[in-house]
Amino acid sequence: MAAPLLETVSESLGSPEPAVRLILSILIGYPCALLYRRLLFHQPATVIHLFHRSRGLALAAFNFGSQLYHSVVCVLVQFLMLRLMGRTVTAVLSSFTFQMIYLLAGYYYTATEEYDIKWTMPHCVLMLKLVGLSFDYYDGGKEPSQLSPEQKKAALLSVPSLLEVCGFSYFYGGFLVGPQFTLRSYQRLVAGELTDCPGKPPNSVVPAMKRFGLGFLCLLIYAIFSPYYPDSYYQTAEYEAQPFWYRCVFILLWAKIGLYKYVSCWVIAEGVCILSGLGYNGVVDGKHQWDACANMKVWLFETTPLFSGTIASFNINTNAWVARHVFKRLKFLGNKPLSHVTSLFFLTIWHGLHSGYFLCFSMEFFIITVERQAQALVRDSPLLTRLASSPLYPFIYVVQQFIHWLFMGYPLVAFCLFTYDKWLKVYSSVYFCGHVFFLVVYLSMPYLRKALVPKKERKDKKQE
Repeated sequence: MAAPLLETVSESLGSPEPAVRLILSILIGYPCALLYRRLLFHQPATVIHLFHRSRGLALAAFNFGSQLYHSVVCVLVQFLMLRLMGRTVTAVLSSFTFQMIYLLAGYYYTATEEYDIKWTMPHCVLMLKLVGLSFDYYDGGKEPSQLSPEQKKAALLSVPSLLEVCGFSYFYGGFLVGPQFTLRSYQRLVAGELTDCPGKPPNSVVPAMKRFGLGFLCLLIYAIFSPYYPDSYYQTAEYEAQPFWYRCVFILLWAKIGLYKYVSCWVIAEGVCILSGLGYNGVVDGKHQWDACANMKVWLFETTPLFSGTIASFNINTNAWVARHVFKRLKFLGNKPLSHVTSLFFLTIWHGLHSGYFLCFSMEFFIITVERQAQALVRDSPLLTRLASSPLYPFIYVVQQFIHWLFMGYPLVAFCLFTYDKWLKVYSSVYFCGHVFFLVVYLSMPYLRKALVPKKERKDKKQE
């Protein structure tokens, strides 16, 4: 009964059935959260864990059928590692190795040349959760003085039960598309601590509905405009026949609309977390905060003219996970650029094995490097500093924003088209303008500094 109905709905919306299943599954989180608030908030932890586990498994079965066994296997193996290996470096390395290899094997055996919604999609979210769990359990055995404030907040002082790990892994608000959160946060949710009124369900309905409304608006924008900017258009003779400026503007608009696919899912899922209480983040300046599970800063995403601003506003919890468990733990290398490159390499293979991912993230590293040099130039140059605060700035902002949006979409061509033959064809059609632009800026920067930065300030910078 359900399958024919879903087929009808997907045909009427013009969306693939797996995408309809995914959106419905995220939306189902809202009645689940309401049920938890109304009937289970004061129940024993065992009952709550069983509820969260059963809801998550049901969603996994609804979307991926019998393939849910992949997540079950990885959860059970992770639990056994915690129990049998204890708080050891061996346990952390074993967890990282097993979970990463399992995910990469999934990518390898299910890979196609299109973006498919399959079991590996929630599994990459689960992989971070389970590896993070091993890090947090390991940190729980250290002296508090050895831990950073965020490590203290997440450290586990005792080994969790299998039921806890399952409830944490399959929590309906974060199982399919994220966000990332720690087991310690989940334990606080189950204990009823994540609320603005102790002993009662949180007053989070209004904040949750605001995020739902914003996410639904983004979903509408994507649903309405995405048919006009399909990935497949890049491979047509019609695209190649368009003038250069049109091909560039298409990349800009295609990327801007396409990213709403991710924005809408993350913001709607965040609303589920807020409604349940998991999004509660304490009090700041006398106001209760509900952004503990925020995976998007939508206003920053829409208004920033900086590539670093887009990265800071997008997939926040995943980036925070990589910063906490990869970048900062590589401090022993004593080399920030190397730690940064290693973190980006991890993010690359975490997304998949297609060549497009490698090109996208290497391009991201190069763009951010050039942007930082450009920002330093503006700060050090009296002329550019005056221009940045002059009445001409609105015009400068518009130009900067156009460049930002255009070249934000440029690396995403490789990210979304996956394979070498597809993205190379598109980049050739626009004469590799993104690569050329940033290479020229990078090579010009020393000469621009010499021309625009006073000699005294250049000497001071060298001495620093």
